[in-house]
Amino acid sequence: MLNKNIQTFIACDSEYGDAGIVLFGAGFDGTTSFRPGTRFAPSAIRNESFGIETYSPYQNKDMTDYSYFDSGDIELPFGSTDRAVADIAARADMILADDKLPFMIGGEHLVTLGSVMAVNKKYNDLYIVHFDAHADLRDDYLGQKMSHACVLRRCHELVGDGHIFQFGIRSGDREEFLFADGHTEMYKFSFDGLEEVVEKLKGKKVYFTLDLDVLDPSVFPGTGTPEAGGVTFDELRKAVTLVCSKLDIVGCDVNELSPVYDQSGVSTAVACKIIREMLLAMS
Repeated sequence: MLNKNIQTFIACDSEYGDAGIVLFGAGFDGTTSFRPGTRFAPSAIRNESFGIETYSPYQNKDMTDYSYFDSGDIELPFGSTDRAVADIAARADMILADDKLPFMIGGEHLVTLGSVMAVNKKYNDLYIVHFDAHADLRDDYLGQKMSHACVLRRCHELVGDGHIFQFGIRSGDREEFLFADGHTEMYKFSFDGLEEVVEKLKGKKVYFTLDLDVLDPSVFPGTGTPEAGGVTFDELRKAVTLVCSKLDIVGCDVNELSPVYDQSGVSTAVACKIIREMLLAMS
């Protein structure tokens, strides 16, 4: 007997009722300001995930010992940014209603807003940990407030001052850094200070958003807005493991892989391995 083909992220094929973490793809790049292509990331990540092992020698854990469910990609309307964000929020709402953790694979960084909207609605006093090369704190970009360049500014409007912790930031206009001085806690260029922030946030409800361009382009060239001076793979691996294992993560996302800009497939393989480490650290 033949069964229908179902593509999932490696080892994320448990039954929905058994899974505590539910993946979904949000392949949207409708506001990308430099090089588009992140809409292709979720399918590329699923396909290439079978090139890595389910076992992590870093954590001595195997994904096959846990239950994960991959709910597939949302079919997003590229002509309507507001509708796309609303559809993402609706998918996250559905997962949260069943007391499961929504794990989104983007997509450009604006997709984070939809997921944060849903998580913030369920959990009071939400905190956000943000890894990125870019501040994403513009009030608008070319007159548009719904932009990947504004996503953390929109998230700030939801969670308020002192609730956003940013790491690895090395790009933005002057106003963004001035805004951060008064409203977020920004740790520029590296993960220095992360251990102290993790201690501070223990016991809090935390949303974790990872823009993969926090990595140096020499490690991760497959992204729409590469920014020199980033962190290494191992620095990122250790940082995501710390955040995901020590904090009460109630929602998360990984975004900004644009696979078309790295035909070697290395950037996609890096994304897959980071996702594996995050899943295992939260399990």
